[in-house]
Amino acid sequence: MFVKVLVAIACGALLGLIAPEWIVRIFKTFNVLFSQLLKFIIPLLILGLVTPAIANVGKQAGKMLVLVIGIAYLSTICSGFFAHLCSSHTFPLYLKAGELSNEALKAKEILPYFDIKIPPVCDILTALVLSFMLGIGIMVTGSMPLKKAFDDFGAIVRLTIEKVIIPMLPWYIFTMICEMGAKGVITVVLGSGFKIILTGIVLTIAYLIIQYSIAGAIAGKNPFKCLWNMLPAYLTAFSICSSSAVIPVTSACTRKNGIDDDIVDFTIPLSSTVHMCGSTIKLAVSSIAVAYLTGTSLPFAVYANFVLMQGIAAVAAPGVMGGVLMASIGLLESIMGFSPDQTALVMTLYLALDGYGPACNVTGDGAIALIVNKLFRNKISNENESVQ
Repeated sequence: MFVKVLVAIACGALLGLIAPEWIVRIFKTFNVLFSQLLKFIIPLLILGLVTPAIANVGKQAGKMLVLVIGIAYLSTICSGFFAHLCSSHTFPLYLKAGELSNEALKAKEILPYFDIKIPPVCDILTALVLSFMLGIGIMVTGSMPLKKAFDDFGAIVRLTIEKVIIPMLPWYIFTMICEMGAKGVITVVLGSGFKIILTGIVLTIAYLIIQYSIAGAIAGKNPFKCLWNMLPAYLTAFSICSSSAVIPVTSACTRKNGIDDDIVDFTIPLSSTVHMCGSTIKLAVSSIAVAYLTGTSLPFAVYANFVLMQGIAAVAAPGVMGGVLMASIGLLESIMGFSPDQTALVMTLYLALDGYGPACNVTGDGAIALIVNKLFRNKISNENESVQ
């Protein structure tokens, strides 16, 4: 995906500068239609992935489950606030506010040849609330027919995302970059994009150091040694851009830190589903940068609402490549008030170097395992001895 996105950006920038307007309008038509498809699929993605994820949690009830989910969610939302704190103070140093204002983006408006509206089944917040109601209801009642229905529905949604949406994303980015080239603002986007991505990488590494410093203090272990042991998981996730696919590597690295097998086998797979600190930082940095460059006011209360809801929407999204981004697109527009052009910019920045988000996610899972191991290791050992 990384290579495809880079090719899409390069080709779109070049073609936008030299192509006649009628060709750019064709690309704009695709862009608008794909935007409508995204708006339609996002509520279905939340219903299809979040509902069964919540229902499946009921199989492993217990204090350790509540602790893992609680720490993972707290870490995810804290990463969003950490990104806001750092970005708000650093972006003014090397980005120009309002450089991509709506007036600049619409200075040379390019219209599609036609526009087909595809209304979503429901809005994002409705899908989230409905997912929680159904997921908890299935967990409490044990309704296997309803659970199987949502499992199957989730499989269909995953198939649609993996086979249709994700393969078309580079084309979507290509058409958006091409339009910006035709409008004459592409140099600003590319120049600022490198700085924004570098900021995201630095912040994810800094956040991992904070995570392991806290976890190491609780577990009584050297945080930097533990972090070093997780390096293979970090590099693997960076290269394949997936949290869930790296579970075996993450588990092996976590065991090097002296974590019990039972705790590793429980904590790592669960954390890979609910712990999205790296992806949240990447999304937060990209969205804050776009708001700053376009001169959009972003009150902290609005941003806080976005982070809290995004942490919920991201549950189970790692099972799909680019799932966290897909689950958050609707929130960018419904909560933060982003326009389709602004959302497309966020997507471009998010996907331009996708790997550092999942790399931070899986490495952070090891920090959660350190804390859980410290709190539950003796309890599990005593239970095993009593069984024997």
